[in-house]
Amino acid sequence: MKKKIFIFFPDGVGLRNFAFTKFKEIGEDKGYQITYWNNTVFSLKEQLGFDEVKIENHKTHPLTPLYSRIRKHIELNVSQKKFDDKVYETYKFPFSYNGLKNILRTLFIRTLIVLNSSENGILRIRKRINALERSTSKYHYCKEQLQEHKPDLVFCTTQRATQSISALLAAKDLKIPVVAFVYSWDNVPKAMQVVEADYYFVWSDLMKEEVLKYYPFVKESQVFVTGTPQFEPHYDINLSKSREAFFNENNLDVSKRYICFSGDDETTSPLDQYYLEDLAKAVRSLNSKGENLGIIYRKCPVDTTTRYSTVLESYKDVIAVLDPLWKPAGKNWNEILPTKEDLGLLHNVCAHSELVTNVCSSTVFDFVAHDKPCIYFNYEQPQLKKGIRDIGQNYKYVHFRSMPSQQAAVFCTNKNDLENQLKQILDQKLTNVPDGKKWYEIVAGKNPTQASLTIWDTIGKCLIK
Repeated sequence: MKKKIFIFFPDGVGLRNFAFTKFKEIGEDKGYQITYWNNTVFSLKEQLGFDEVKIENHKTHPLTPLYSRIRKHIELNVSQKKFDDKVYETYKFPFSYNGLKNILRTLFIRTLIVLNSSENGILRIRKRINALERSTSKYHYCKEQLQEHKPDLVFCTTQRATQSISALLAAKDLKIPVVAFVYSWDNVPKAMQVVEADYYFVWSDLMKEEVLKYYPFVKESQVFVTGTPQFEPHYDINLSKSREAFFNENNLDVSKRYICFSGDDETTSPLDQYYLEDLAKAVRSLNSKGENLGIIYRKCPVDTTTRYSTVLESYKDVIAVLDPLWKPAGKNWNEILPTKEDLGLLHNVCAHSELVTNVCSSTVFDFVAHDKPCIYFNYEQPQLKKGIRDIGQNYKYVHFRSMPSQQAAVFCTNKNDLENQLKQILDQKLTNVPDGKKWYEIVAGKNPTQASLTIWDTIGKCLIK
């Protein structure tokens, strides 16, 4: 009899990895019965024809967000003290004292942080969160769904969503094995492990070391290195389009060479539009000297601001806008969801651009998978003033310490150097690709094309434990 696996989406971030890739197809070829346990507004049944069990009750306990913030702060405090490293302070968001309600909330949070700032305190807060979530109607609702459908294993597509806590507690209380996939390359040091699972699937040996380092209650036997399906579409030749076809579809000039500007969210790079302007000025200058270049601007999929509008209008002679094919499914930023079509768009943007420019994102790996260089902007803008977050701290984060060398990306530390760096890359005199590939292997593992297969093989091992 086929083993029934629930693929759990507490939110939409896992859709790209586990619904739009060949992940389901590989699992079915392995003989598994796959049902998507769906807590999102995206209907996998209607959109993709997949078997799904919809979670209609989305109510977490009203205190869970507060306790989750308390947990995060305490974990960062413990890491700061344990590793004697001030970087963990930069992962914290400032408290709000705007209005009586916010003042009371902040005082409550800060008091509990002070009273529980230890590893034992972390466990106490986690137990408190679990108790709160077990008391919710959602917990009992999810438990009834599990009792009805009787999955043999629940695979949670991200470890960082509070929406997943009650559902996974219900599974654990019913003795159903729970696997949590660590979603992003920077999540572990940032104290973003919300759920407690029986097993954890991680991208690489580095990420396994991090999980064991930051979460001493996790045993080595619980952590498996599987890779991530995130980069598999870059190796799918069925997504590839010829340069001519791709350019014609997107109104690009086939005579031009294009540089991709990959936009950031407003938190990471609040002055991002000015880096796009710097790039546009450099491209105009190079074109005046005989080059024939353009810019593909691909915004951050969840950026709904209009902060780039003036730059896009002023430099429309060199900037072509190719928006990610994500769709809003609700009013909030976290309800802007990816589409399957965007995998093909990103694949071809990488394949047909000369390089990517960006502030500190993992697009360096998307492009290095296509043997394309990356320039990281690493200088501040003159518009920086008090109250605006500087970008420099991004490169001090723990996940950037995984770089095998400073040559794993091309760092532009002065806007006056940008034009020359672009020219050198275009003339193949400067590249980060060799060291970038080493970094890619450190972060994403040795077999980026085999992650989905490895995940299913490892699920099989977990089922017989």
